[in-house]
Amino acid sequence: MNISEYKGIFVFAEQRDRKVQKVAYELIGKAKELAKDLNTSVTALLLGHNMKDEAKKLCYAGADKVIYADHELLDEYMTEPYTYTLHKIITERKPEIVIYGASAIGRDLAPRVSARLKTGLTADCTGLTITEDETNKGQLNLAMTRPAFGGNLMATIIIGKHRPQMATVRPGVMQRAKYSEQNPVNVEEYKTEIPADRKNVEILDITKIIQQRMNIEDAKVLVSGGRGMHGPENYPMLEELADLLGGTISASRAAVDAGWVPKDRQVGQTGKTVRPNLYIACGISGAIQHLAGMEESDFIIAINKDETAPIFEVADVGIVGDIFKVVPLLIEELKKEKAASKVQ
Repeated sequence: MNISEYKGIFVFAEQRDRKVQKVAYELIGKAKELAKDLNTSVTALLLGHNMKDEAKKLCYAGADKVIYADHELLDEYMTEPYTYTLHKIITERKPEIVIYGASAIGRDLAPRVSARLKTGLTADCTGLTITEDETNKGQLNLAMTRPAFGGNLMATIIIGKHRPQMATVRPGVMQRAKYSEQNPVNVEEYKTEIPADRKNVEILDITKIIQQRMNIEDAKVLVSGGRGMHGPENYPMLEELADLLGGTISASRAAVDAGWVPKDRQVGQTGKTVRPNLYIACGISGAIQHLAGMEESDFIIAINKDETAPIFEVADVGIVGDIFKVVPLLIEELKKEKAASKVQ
C-alpha cells in the first residue's frame, strides 16, 4: 500500500428522516482542526434521497466539500446499500481518514466498511489528534483515544501501515465548527447504482418510539444522581427538580450499575458525554471517568456532604450538605418562585 496516495479527511454525515444528525456537525468541527495539522481538506459524505438542502448545510457547517449520493434505497438506513455505496466512494477517492459517529448506525456501518477496505477501525473514541510516526519520520498518523478496561484507563491507538484510518466518535464529545451561510457551497452529486444483490432487505414499516424522557445529550438542564442517592426510591426527588428547571435526570455509572437508573441516563467515559447549560450533581463524588463526560457543561452545581469530593474541583458552585435536605429546599424555593411569577 502506498500511503502517500491517500489524502483528505472524510466525515460520514449520518441522517435520519432526511435530517443530518447533530453528531455529523460535531465531527466536521473536529475534522477541520485535524485538517489544519495535515494541510488538507474536509469532505462530508451524505447518503440519502431528496436532501440537497441538507447537503448545503454541511458546507455552512465547515465542510470544504460534500459528496452527496442520492438514491431511493439510501433514504432510510439499510446495511448493505450503505456499505456498498460508502465502500465504493472511499475506494475511488482514497481519503487518509474517515470518521463516523458512534451511534447505532455508525457502529453497524463503520466495521463493515473497514473490513471491506482491509483497514483498521478504532471504536467509541473520545479524542483524535495528529501525531508523527515513531518509526517513519515525516509520516503523520491519526492518534485515536478511547476508554479501555471499563473506563479505568485511556488507550491511544494508531493505524500506521494502512489507509484510510477509521474511527467512530462518541456523540457530544467534539465541538461544532462555526456555522455560516456565507461559507462557499461545494456539493458533488455522486451517481450510484446499487446492484440487485445488495437489495436483500426491504423496509416494510417504521414505527417511531416516543421517548418518555428527554435525551440527556439534548437536554439544557441535567440533574444527575450518584451513589449518594442510596436507591431508586429517591430519584423521584431529582425528577421533580429537573421538571421544575425544564430538564431531565441523568446518573453516574455507580447508580446505573446498581440498577437504579437505565443505562441511557449514564454520563461518563462508559456512558454519554453531555454539555448542558446547567449540570447539577447530587451525591456524585466525581471520579475521573464521570468528570470526562460532563466537565464541559456551561455551569456546574455540586451537592455532596463530603467536602473533599473531587466533583467540587470542577463545580462553579459547591454545596456541602445532605442532598436529602438541600434538594427539597431547592424544590420548595423554585415552586415559590413559579407561584409568584403566575401571580404577577
